[in-house]
Amino acid sequence: MTARALDDAWLVVIDPQAIFAAPDSAWGSPFFAEAMPRIRALADAFGDRVLVTRWMPTADRSTSWGDYFASWPFADQPPSHPLFDLVPDAVGLSPHPTIDLPTFGKWGSEIEAVVGRGAHVVLAGVSTDCCVLSTALAAADAGAHVTIAADACAGSTAENHAAALQVMGLYPPQITIGDTAAILA
Repeated sequence: MTARALDDAWLVVIDPQAIFAAPDSAWGSPFFAEAMPRIRALADAFGDRVLVTRWMPTADRSTSWGDYFASWPFADQPPSHPLFDLVPDAVGLSPHPTIDLPTFGKWGSEIEAVVGRGAHVVLAGVSTDCCVLSTALAAADAGAHVTIAADACAGSTAENHAAALQVMGLYPPQITIGDTAAILA
């Protein structure tokens, strides 16, 4: 990524929440602690062009989400539950309010209204093999230019992280894969 591109790009940090970071959470990524310093470095470089999302358990239970929550009852908590809080290191990453959605993919009108149609976005966060992947594909479909900060993403397992990166790597030039050092260079 060139310096000019970085000046125009937005960082979207996907779901840096306790539910995905805590080692004792069924959804906790064992790689989240490694990714967080890179997320912080990216956020520092992007300044005011940072958005943070949160997955919230507010989906309609009369849809397939009802079956989902039946399979994962520990996550069927009120949105105010501490599981859904940002991890302490993620608090203050963005001057903008968090974008709270009950969906895996976070790309939609909420983000596009801030970053603009066809924007360049850098994605970081958790989980590479769920919410990052879902966001990247939807953003590319909507015409955004997407860069995945691979080392600033945390997968559910090393194998699932690699598989998700492989899938997203099938979508150039709309989706490209990089690392923190290359993005900041």
